[in-house]
Amino acid sequence: MPVGYSEYKGHKLIVLKSDEESRYPFSFGKKKAKLIVENFEAIKVFAEEESRTEEVVKED
Repeated sequence: MPVGYSEYKGHKLIVLKSDEESRYPFSFGKKKAKLIVENFEAIKVFAEEESRTEEVVKED
């Protein structure tokens, strides 16, 4: 996953892309980055549950 950095109104952003050609990158600043780090385990559980739900839907 390509990672880059940008700036918005003087604030540094981290930019995440699923691949180099991604048209819709995901970007956020330090405040949201800290929230993500503090809640990483909950986000991980959420992401894994979503994957399992998608698999069940695909099997039907």
